[in-house]
Amino acid sequence: MPIEHRFEQPDRFVAGTVGQPGDRTFFLQARQGRRLTSAVCEKQQVEVLAEHLDRVLDEIGRLSAGTVQVPPRRDEVVDADPLDVPIEEEFRIGTMTIAWDPKSERIVIELFPVTETDIDVPEDADAAEAASLEASEAAEVFIVSLRPAAARDFVARSRAVVEAGRPACPFCQQPIDPDGHICPRANGYRRPLFGSGLLDD
Repeated sequence: MPIEHRFEQPDRFVAGTVGQPGDRTFFLQARQGRRLTSAVCEKQQVEVLAEHLDRVLDEIGRLSAGTVQVPPRRDEVVDADPLDVPIEEEFRIGTMTIAWDPKSERIVIELFPVTETDIDVPEDADAAEAASLEASEAAEVFIVSLRPAAARDFVARSRAVVEAGRPACPFCQQPIDPDGHICPRANGYRRPLFGSGLLDD
């Protein structure tokens, strides 16, 4: 049996970062009473989790025909506070799953660590089957149950956290470092669009 970090009624579940833009470490963190669990993740994982949560919530609202109270998508961030301390990494997140529990009317998020061993996944297995096999081999699991309103709050904050990184250069679209930015377009260099970039006279 894997070690479970289970939060059935969390006081808080958020994405957050430690470090300066360009050198940030992303975390997913849950708190319930005096219990606190933090797991490291990638920026892209925060984006994907937020996107899928929004889609699942939209579908729940549509299929329930109003019997489940699902608030609309929103951009307003309710909880903008930093991560709770101490921030102690339990593991680095690999596989993530989302499910709807109709009995409790909660979204259930399961986060599994990156596996260190190779898992024999059949070649014809789809993404869901592969994720299930990887999860079954996990030594730990971080489980969070959220009401639809709390899930929408998580999504809004997650998007704000992701967008709070380094701004993009308006010319080359590469991130601008706090110490400066050497823009290839501003320095007269433009990558060729076709072939070698040489034009006939």
